[in-house]
Amino acid sequence: MRSPLLDLPGAVAANAPDADVAAHYGDLFAEQRALAKGEAIVDRSNREVVRVAGADRLKWLNDLSSQKVDDLQPGTWTQTLILDAQGRVEHHLTMVDDGEAVLAHVEPGGSAALVDYLDRMRFMLRVEVSAQPDLAVLSSADEDFLVPRAELADHLGRPMAGLWAYEALRIEGHRPRQGLDTDHKTIPHEVGWIGSAVHLTKGCYRGQETVARVHNLGHPPRRLVFLHLDGSVDTLPAHGAPVELDGQQVGEVGSAARHHELGPIALAVVKRTVPVDAQLLAGGVAAAQEVIVPPDAGRNVQIDPSLRRRIR
Repeated sequence: MRSPLLDLPGAVAANAPDADVAAHYGDLFAEQRALAKGEAIVDRSNREVVRVAGADRLKWLNDLSSQKVDDLQPGTWTQTLILDAQGRVEHHLTMVDDGEAVLAHVEPGGSAALVDYLDRMRFMLRVEVSAQPDLAVLSSADEDFLVPRAELADHLGRPMAGLWAYEALRIEGHRPRQGLDTDHKTIPHEVGWIGSAVHLTKGCYRGQETVARVHNLGHPPRRLVFLHLDGSVDTLPAHGAPVELDGQQVGEVGSAARHHELGPIALAVVKRTVPVDAQLLAGGVAAAQEVIVPPDAGRNVQIDPSLRRRIR
């Protein structure tokens, strides 16, 4: 659903899966700086919203997902994951309870499958699940807002930053995005979702056995890394571009962006065995890695503390 904010002067549409919102409004780095200072908002209205109402909603979602949400207080945002039986990520939800219902936003195109799964799991519980296309997501650098989609045009006069600015700050903050920095094999430990989207002691849910095993034994198969890319190269590595070490592919590039202070940066997922100090090639571009998830991300290893504070 095309955003009316694309009608702002200078707005340039982003690429898929974000083609319905603006990549930028004509000055990428100025938008990044304004966003980082809290002086601008970002149109993320291409994200899809799901509503879960009913008296049993929090306990039910607690039983189905990876985060402890049975005591979630109204107005408090959190993240949770829906895993498959092997512990692989199927859905990543950013959610808030408004006192009457849980409202969760997911990636573009993700709501139909999520609603279908949740609807099949209702049984006799007092819950109602529905897509909410009338709601849209706006974001600051570190906070999300749900607004009526019909009122998006009312924000035409506010300082705006494009999605490229938001993505640059997201990558800087080491925050993975489902579908860009994950694939169908991703388990939570690999991308640092432990803590921010997974509660390790809350009890059973589908896929919990894999989470517990990796937590107790360490050694996730892959790990998320932050890449400082060679700034002398004109282009950014494409999503899915190979990450190589000594001529051998050891991973893939996820998200990449140009940061107003750090220059070109990216997130990538590489094999756990890649040395943490190895110089890499990302889509043919020289890249120095910064550890996000340690090679032995289990019980005795701490995930980057910044990942626990950042919930978007």
